[in-house]
Amino acid sequence: MRADASTTPEQACPIAPVVDLVFSRWTTPILWALNEFGRQRFVELERRIGSITPKVLTQRLRQLERDGLLTRTYHAEVPPRVEYEISDLGRSLAPLFATLADWSTENLPKVEEARSAYDSGS
Repeated sequence: MRADASTTPEQACPIAPVVDLVFSRWTTPILWALNEFGRQRFVELERRIGSITPKVLTQRLRQLERDGLLTRTYHAEVPPRVEYEISDLGRSLAPLFATLADWSTENLPKVEEARSAYDSGS
């Protein structure tokens, strides 16, 4: 199908909404951490991810909960405890992440070679 002026981005590329949902700046590291290491508290995620700010982590966690990709459990105790866990819907992305990890292992060195060749004018 050929795109014309009335074609929506979703029609031109049907995976665009998935890419927007899953591959935004911090979504992938959060989902990866929850999938790899299981249920975690906010501070554990913050340490595991590294350079993310608490404000941004809070925003991303809320969005991922809204999207159904993770669950948030509040434990009414003193002090209160909140835990995050990847949902079944979020876990369904694991094969996609595994495929991308395999691709990156095999192909990122080739990408670096291509960049070096391009940058050197070869």
